[in-house]
Amino acid sequence: MACSSFVKLSPSSTPWIGHQSFNQRLSRQAAPRRVAVIRAGAYSHELVETAKSIASPGHGILAIDESNATCGKRLSSIGLDNTEVNRQAYRQLLLTTPGLGKYISGAILFEETLYQSTTDGKKFVDCLREEKIVPGIKVDKGLVPLPGSNNESWCQGLDGLASRSAEYYKQGARFAKWRTVVSIPCGPSALAVKEAAWGLARYASISQDNGLVPIVEPEILLDGDHPIERTLEVAERVWAEVFYYLAENNVIFEGILLKPSMVTPGAEHKERASPETIAKYTLTMLKRRVPPAVPGIMFLSGGQSEMEATLNLNAMNQSPNPWHVSFSYARALQNTVLKTWQGHPENIEAAQKALLSRAKANSLAQLGSYSADGESDDAKKGMFVKGYTY
Repeated sequence: MACSSFVKLSPSSTPWIGHQSFNQRLSRQAAPRRVAVIRAGAYSHELVETAKSIASPGHGILAIDESNATCGKRLSSIGLDNTEVNRQAYRQLLLTTPGLGKYISGAILFEETLYQSTTDGKKFVDCLREEKIVPGIKVDKGLVPLPGSNNESWCQGLDGLASRSAEYYKQGARFAKWRTVVSIPCGPSALAVKEAAWGLARYASISQDNGLVPIVEPEILLDGDHPIERTLEVAERVWAEVFYYLAENNVIFEGILLKPSMVTPGAEHKERASPETIAKYTLTMLKRRVPPAVPGIMFLSGGQSEMEATLNLNAMNQSPNPWHVSFSYARALQNTVLKTWQGHPENIEAAQKALLSRAKANSLAQLGSYSADGESDDAKKGMFVKGYTY
């Protein structure tokens, strides 16, 4: 049924506009209009300060938010069983690295890790705080098939997110991460892009309402044989949609961080792109789509080798940017660490030194002063896995 919204006006109180004098009409038009002011809520100032502290010069994010299943894959690569004890031991190695806060300003944790302690009974959250590292938390519930799409996925986890976020805040988390993906070989379909953007926007709004700075991460997967120009085209489309829905959901741009993919050719494309080319295309996309109000762009590595991820970041910081352009790496910070540790207690110190070395390299890249001289062969090995799942 059609909805009618006609309102009968009193001629005496509101005369027909055609009978008004020019001055009457001008006065009526110039009268101040009441504008609805969108308020961020109780955490607005804290959100902005948290985002700024993470996006500080020479610093980036250590992503250790792998699900238990994915952490199990990492452990199995060095011959360890996927048990809580082994997961705790590995994450304790990472989070108790002396001096880590010199290069790392935030650490994304899995829910299990947020509530865990060291073998000595010290909360992991407190270990981070002592290094002035902000604890973060992965809040999405993973990818599932998207009905009606071209074999694409959508990210679940909005149900109950507000109450979970409130509990994470109480436990000490101050920022959150939600990862969804877009596949270029699958289209991507308009449905998948819209679903990714809307889900990220709802998550971001809920997170801010509960005191958590949201990391907005629509990962454009490396899978495919497409050229870099195609990646740029898709990235611009995705980020345009994301920011449209962020605005629609009244998200404070000064209180978010982004975790985009770098604009690269598909992993199976016949031609590799230089760091300078990747930097050029990636910054072109950012400047066309990302408002300067956003404090930090924390790139994911997405299967690049440790050295590749660092070189590309360094190339992007060869000239000033409107944002803090930095890193939020998982495999590109941990690959050498795992191989060095091998699950043996006697290797912990050497593994922690390997983590510091990679963190320092990326800190220098954030400042635009990294050199690849002396990098190991392991750091040069790519880590792309076709169809990789977390």
